[in-house]
Amino acid sequence: MIDRRLRGATAIVGVGQAGLGFATGYTEMEILVQAAHRAVSDAGLSMQDIDGICTASVAATMWAMPVIEHLGIRPMFIDSTMLGGSSFVAHLLPAIQALESGQCNAVLVCYGSTQRTSTLSRAEIGRVRKWLDPQPYETPYDPLNPLSSYALAAARHMHQYGTTREQLAEVAVAARRWAQLNPEALARDPLSLEDVLSARMVSDPLTVRDCCLVNDGAGAYVLVRADRARSLRRKPVYVLGNSTAVWNRQISSMEDLTVTAARQSGRIAFEMAGVRPADIDVVEVYDAFSINTILFLEDLGFCAKGEGGEFVSQGGIGPGGHLPVNTNGGGLSCVHPGMYGIFIMIEAVRQLRGVCGERQVSNATLALVNGNGGTLSSQSTAILGTEAAL
Repeated sequence: MIDRRLRGATAIVGVGQAGLGFATGYTEMEILVQAAHRAVSDAGLSMQDIDGICTASVAATMWAMPVIEHLGIRPMFIDSTMLGGSSFVAHLLPAIQALESGQCNAVLVCYGSTQRTSTLSRAEIGRVRKWLDPQPYETPYDPLNPLSSYALAAARHMHQYGTTREQLAEVAVAARRWAQLNPEALARDPLSLEDVLSARMVSDPLTVRDCCLVNDGAGAYVLVRADRARSLRRKPVYVLGNSTAVWNRQISSMEDLTVTAARQSGRIAFEMAGVRPADIDVVEVYDAFSINTILFLEDLGFCAKGEGGEFVSQGGIGPGGHLPVNTNGGGLSCVHPGMYGIFIMIEAVRQLRGVCGERQVSNATLALVNGNGGTLSSQSTAILGTEAAL
């Protein structure tokens, strides 16, 4: 059942980031705390006002406990649900329900990772992940995951719908063009279709330029009830819809490698928000790999299944295209510290505030965010809007 009473009942009033790129000399907890304080300050609040928290980590099953300890808070609401990179979009609905029930008054959602500068090697991190989250039908074959799984989905989409390598490359090039307008983006050098196509192949059909960055970063946002939001420092960004769906864990268990659970989460989020894909001004999706953007644009209803390649072609989702997608540069060119979902939330909020400088989408009123976790495993869709969208 969709509770339409929750539409616009809460708003994001503060965002913050820290340690983007290379947080040399800092731990993931330290940059998380920095981002959290920046988000709380951005909202015009103090840490003592925070009485709800949502957080998750790849490497720590009890992560919320040390985060609470480091922040010095005593929350009445705690959610440490771990769904991979979609977690920080999926945390929205439980937080909204906690706020509306009166359980708490201000919820902090936060994440931090120093996967790039960590003393652990990527191979060691990979072994830890396999031990914590074994995939019984896949782990015995030792795939280069998550890359192998996304390459499998890309190959199937190409076979089934005629999607081309050039169309996959269009996604990476569009992300880079947005990143060139974003001073916070890590990768801002020019990138052409030929650069993507001729780059080192890492898992056919994906080259290294079809793959997200591997770097450090932390992000946070603050959510309060709408009546309180209107009296705070920043322009409120209201949560109009949110839904999370999981259909599988292993990609080998997907019924169709070209259809993700975003079809379900998107449908419910749109219904809750009372809007359609045609109404959305800016889209932020989890682009860990170039195929992600194509799959999610199809599953969320921005184009028909199989038409995603054509939809992104000829700069369709880049600056000046027919739909602004991943306006910060995405995980492909801006930042990707293990779990990217917090950063698409932050970028959507900034776009709706109208504070994005050269990359600002004019008159943005509605934004869609879609988080992805695992290997096309968890999907969480959120629709955010300005006061004009209420």
